[in-house]
Order: sequence, then C-alpha cells, then structure tokens
Amino acid sequence: MTSFEYRDITRILPHRPPFLLVDRIVEFEADRRIVGIKNVSVNEPYLASEGSRRLLPPSLLMEAMAQVGAILVLAKEEHRHLLIFFGGVTRARYRRPAYAGEQIVIEARVDRLRGRMGRLKGKARVDNTVIAHGMMSFALGSRDELRR
Repeated sequence: MTSFEYRDITRILPHRPPFLLVDRIVEFEADRRIVGIKNVSVNEPYLASEGSRRLLPPSLLMEAMAQVGAILVLAKEEHRHLLIFFGGVTRARYRRPAYAGEQIVIEARVDRLRGRMGRLKGKARVDNTVIAHGMMSFALGSRDELRR
C-alpha cells in the first residue's frame, strides 16, 4: 500500500486548484486499485446551494472520481509522459449529494486497459455509504498528439 500527499498528486495530474478535486491518496495498488480522499470545504467556489446547505455538484463528484482514476493510470512509469483524456461516463448513479464538511472516499478500479484505451469503475462513499458510482472511459495521448 502506497499513499500520495497533495504535492505527489500535483506531480502526476496537470489539474490545479480550484479544479484539482483530490486531496490525498490513501491506498494504491499499481494497475489495479486506488483510494483517494476529497474533503468538501464550505469555501469552495463551485459548491451549489440546497436551502441552507452547500453541496458538491454531481458532475464535479464524477470528475473527482475520474481524477482519482487518472492518478492510478498516470502513476505508472511508462505513462508519466502522457495525458489522460476523459472519454465519458456510463452507468452513473447518484445516490445523494456530498455536502460541505463531508469527507468523500473515492475508490477506482481498472476494469480494462488495452494499449492507450481503458475503462475504470469508480465509487464515492461518505461515512461508508455509497453516494455515487459509474464507469469512466479514457484514452491516453501525448502532448504532441494534442497539438495536431
């Protein structure tokens, strides 16, 4: 089991605040599984309001799951020079919102990885209750391919 702190995450992902949605990685099994933490802070600029409560929009919750999965894929040495491109989400289900003050535990597992194409299964939990899950597809590419 390996863990990554914020500084380690910023070496892997190109995202930066306010849209870096992973605070730390607490479990890491190369090529298989990863568990990350997202602390929902009340002062995050993208939170929506639901009455007197502030919540993380479901689309950003799915983005947080995708970022945790991206860390799993890009942490591999031969993928370090590549970018990961989010292809889409299937079978997404939102069970309940994530509210300010809550800690989201996000797990991603490799479902398929062939060449530069792959799929991840993601789950988000708060207090051991699943609040969202889905399948995310992605493609790996180089910065040179992006410029074409």
